[in-house]
Amino acid sequence: MYQLEEPKYFYLFISIAVLIVMYLLVSLWKRKKQREFSDLDLLKKLSPEKSKFKPGLKIIMIALGLSFLILALVNPKMGTQLKTVKRQGVDIVFALDVSKSMLAEDIAPNRLEKAKQIISKIIDKLGSDRVGIIIYAGNAYPLLPITTDHGAAKMFLQNASPDMVSSQGTAINEALKLAKTFFDDDTQTNRFLFIISDGEDHEENANSIAKGILNEGIKTYTIGVGTNKGGPIPIKRNGKFLGYKKDNKDEVVITKLNVETLKSIAESGKGKYVLGNKTSNAIDYVEGLLLKADKKEFETKQFSDYKDQFQWFVGIGLLFLVLDVFLLNKKTKWVQNMNLFNEKKNN
Repeated sequence: MYQLEEPKYFYLFISIAVLIVMYLLVSLWKRKKQREFSDLDLLKKLSPEKSKFKPGLKIIMIALGLSFLILALVNPKMGTQLKTVKRQGVDIVFALDVSKSMLAEDIAPNRLEKAKQIISKIIDKLGSDRVGIIIYAGNAYPLLPITTDHGAAKMFLQNASPDMVSSQGTAINEALKLAKTFFDDDTQTNRFLFIISDGEDHEENANSIAKGILNEGIKTYTIGVGTNKGGPIPIKRNGKFLGYKKDNKDEVVITKLNVETLKSIAESGKGKYVLGNKTSNAIDYVEGLLLKADKKEFETKQFSDYKDQFQWFVGIGLLFLVLDVFLLNKKTKWVQNMNLFNEKKNN
């Protein structure tokens, strides 16, 4: 396992690219001027000891030397010891609705972005709890298996969009069934499923499935985003607004928050419905809920005692630079005798 202490120094590799481009431009300029000055065959006779390949080899040595010195500045660290750490927490799975109706802008900036904001801020409040993410529309898909890596959870969450689901609709049944497989610790007694949705077009037997997964110790909570008044569903392509979604009668579709459906699912799952239009309300409720929950102790393994490795890169970098100093532009006699690079022509 490794860590990069100062990854910002990777930008210095741009300077090496600039150096190589400058070398190529200067070489082309020199070749042009040589042709203007004299015939190339005559120039070879005037400087018979000049090597053709060594100038290129020297710039490669310099580039390699500088590259290793940049890597030394980045300072990769290697984990030398694997420790087992005991943690306490609960298991949480978020089922995020990414159907087209979640793009409605009756909640700023839109329902989907509000939902992702709620999940992200809840994750910020978590301690050693494990978290997983499901996305669903016409089908349900695992976005992130359950993990203690909260940073990865937030990164994957930001990429969630309707484009990630092949068919549209609201397959809450599939999401509930998939959530059941996410909780992989049979000894964990506190399992929480949070469905974040506008409640539109949910399937009728979602309640029975929510009751069914209670047997696995999974309580289902719902967080609603949207308004009772509702709003149209914008159609955009590459960020450009094209219009609003219309039905078969060519009328603009208005999508509304379906509170009753979300409440019904939460009641069936022995959970509770929370309105998420005000982010702080949803976060405060979930935080309070998790604080009261009994925490199960579990073990995770992680690397510790990371040691600096920059000295190896400094040594290799300096070696290439020293080789460049002793590498002259003149032909090497023993290499010339071997004729490896076709420097000596047979008469």
